[in-house]
Amino acid sequence: MGELEPEVVALLRKYALQNALEYDGQGQVGSVMGRVMGENPDLRSRAQELTGFIASQVAEANSLAVEKGLEYIRTILEDESPDVLEKKVKERREGLPPLPNAEVGKVVLRFAPNPNGPLSFGHARGVVINAELARMYDGEVILRFDDTDAVVKRPDPEAYALIEEDFTWLSGRAPDRILRASDRMEVYLEYATKALSENHAYVCQCSSDAFKEFRISKTECSCRNRSTEENIDLWAQMNDGTIQPGGAVVRIKTDMTLPNPALRDWPALRIQHANHPLVGDRYKVWPLLDFQSAVEDHLQGVTHIVRGKDLMDSTRKQTLLYEKFGWTYPETMYWGRVKVHEFGSFSTSQMKSDIANGQYSGWDDPRLPTLRALRRRGYDAKAMRKFWIDLGLTQKDIAVPMATLNSLNAKAVDAEAPRLSFVRAPRTIVLKTTDVDVPANVTLPIHPEHPDKGVRTWTLDSDVLEVNIAADDFSTNKIRLKDFADIQLNDKGEGEVLQIARQDNTPIVHWIPTNMAQPAVLLLEEDGELVSAKGLLEVNEFPDGTVVQLERMGFAILEGIEENGARRLVRLHG
Repeated sequence: MGELEPEVVALLRKYALQNALEYDGQGQVGSVMGRVMGENPDLRSRAQELTGFIASQVAEANSLAVEKGLEYIRTILEDESPDVLEKKVKERREGLPPLPNAEVGKVVLRFAPNPNGPLSFGHARGVVINAELARMYDGEVILRFDDTDAVVKRPDPEAYALIEEDFTWLSGRAPDRILRASDRMEVYLEYATKALSENHAYVCQCSSDAFKEFRISKTECSCRNRSTEENIDLWAQMNDGTIQPGGAVVRIKTDMTLPNPALRDWPALRIQHANHPLVGDRYKVWPLLDFQSAVEDHLQGVTHIVRGKDLMDSTRKQTLLYEKFGWTYPETMYWGRVKVHEFGSFSTSQMKSDIANGQYSGWDDPRLPTLRALRRRGYDAKAMRKFWIDLGLTQKDIAVPMATLNSLNAKAVDAEAPRLSFVRAPRTIVLKTTDVDVPANVTLPIHPEHPDKGVRTWTLDSDVLEVNIAADDFSTNKIRLKDFADIQLNDKGEGEVLQIARQDNTPIVHWIPTNMAQPAVLLLEEDGELVSAKGLLEVNEFPDGTVVQLERMGFAILEGIEENGARRLVRLHG
């Protein structure tokens, strides 16, 4: 590509900045391209030539929005292209879109995880969206444990309490109701009997492969024409163990010629001879999720279901069941997939296996995408709620970097985070102070932007001062100890204080006087590995759980005491 004309460069930069501002630092190349070509038809013939440059401008604009904030983008546009602010930046809805056909005080929503482990970052969207909508409408949100599969997604007895705790922490409210599907098996079996008795369902003894052929050919299997009495008799044999697993399923009668193959006589209950961790081997037939969830949503008065668009077929199946029972299906809304680059692909079962074999220390290992791990790293629940609410309920599949959440989290915790000094891999240096009038102490703000929070005071020795700096900061050139003095070091690690006032361009390093230092270990992730960085932390009296900002190292959370007495911290993010 040849060099672009200056006016074209300016135009493309303008649109990229505008897009980043409109979409909170998540501008898209396609969106910018569409606007450029739509409003400048003369450039359409050059679309291929301009694509790469537009992509670079979008990336740069998004990066600026994340690193320096949206107001910085707005300032650039005010200076360079005020016209787009006056005419183009649209009013954006604050919060979530309204629910269809919703009445204040009568909305009932539900969040229904499988309790095979604690909640992950992916579950967070369901928690936040449902809890926020319940708050908006002064309604209820039900926490329902869909735990009727004791084989493939076997429930973990410890997960129930962990999930309830995760839900309450993230949403800022306790669930209005808590249900365990496994406690309500008699209800599901009763409705299965009702469906069979009313000829809405039948017992099918075809193999899965055989029925697949019927589904493909849009023809009915012979089991479908059994009498009600035959179905009830086979149903009893399923429940008393006469028919073994794989020998029969209950199917909902639909229409074998429906355009969507997934809806053709879909399976509702199957045989599982498994020991459920909560109810043991009491039941031999268990409902599949589409049946169990449909019945429970009706019985609990759920008015609105908000779920991923990958569950659209579940909505269609359940709607057919509701029609048979004469029920009204809840209003349903969907969201698209969200991919977070840094997390890659994690599954609860894989994480559980990796924890068991020692690859991770537990569900709160800082490398994992569980809410417990994020909470341990100091992520703020309000920041996470804002992250998901800002993404909204679009059905568009999107990819977002953790930088977006990190930016929100930094804003949320910064105002309260006290400053502390942590020196990694410290090198101890003895400084002569005889030629300089060294103050008796150094006074540092607890928070530079909030003087009302007070100060930290370091007492200094006026004759021989022992300090600690990071080994990476050691230099025989002149350096400055932050907020104190310029110093000169020699090859032996000795030095002297040169002057209190700073000279221009003297490199600044953070430090701690030995008399103000305590041993510490900072847990942080580097290149996918969990590293325990040993060092010295400024003596403090902040309680465990306090989020602090470490000089030149970002935010961390005070966590506890190691066996050797060292203070333990976990770093939040870069």
